[in-house]
Amino acid sequence: MAPSFPTTVIMSPDFIITAGAVLFRRTPENLEVCILYHEIKKHWLLARGRKDRGESVEEAAIRETFEETGYPCQLMRGLRMWTRAPPPGSHEKSHPVLVPDATEPFAITMRTVSSSNVKFTWWYIAEWTGAPKQEGRQTASKYFTSEFVDVKTALKQLTFASDKEVVEKAVNIVLESDNAKES
Repeated sequence: MAPSFPTTVIMSPDFIITAGAVLFRRTPENLEVCILYHEIKKHWLLARGRKDRGESVEEAAIRETFEETGYPCQLMRGLRMWTRAPPPGSHEKSHPVLVPDATEPFAITMRTVSSSNVKFTWWYIAEWTGAPKQEGRQTASKYFTSEFVDVKTALKQLTFASDKEVVEKAVNIVLESDNAKES
């Protein structure tokens, strides 16, 4: 029997799970975003990378963000975010709910390089811990420099439309959460 809704099955040799985070730093004047510059490709982008075997997607997002930026980071807490994830132990039907203190992924991007090379990226919102930047965290095949810039500059410099869309949504979540705390 065919499924009621369009369904695509992609087997494990044909996809890769990646994770990334929009990394924020708060200053008294600004909310800043950490962006990467790929020195060879001349692209500005967000930190992301492959999930290792046995690692959770959340752990991968924080590890990859730290490795690629050099900035120690953690998931940002206190975010009000829409999610379809049910509460633990719930059997209720899936529907969008605005929840306080969410740490769920807020977006997923899917890039189809070919039918046998599909990349799924789970996106999280992270914040710099304030600990000093650690240079030399990248693998030998990475050629990134990282810097914190204000949101407007990040949106202007990012090379890819999907990264800009991810940053815009993350910024909206952070600002709306801040406004809700002040209310």
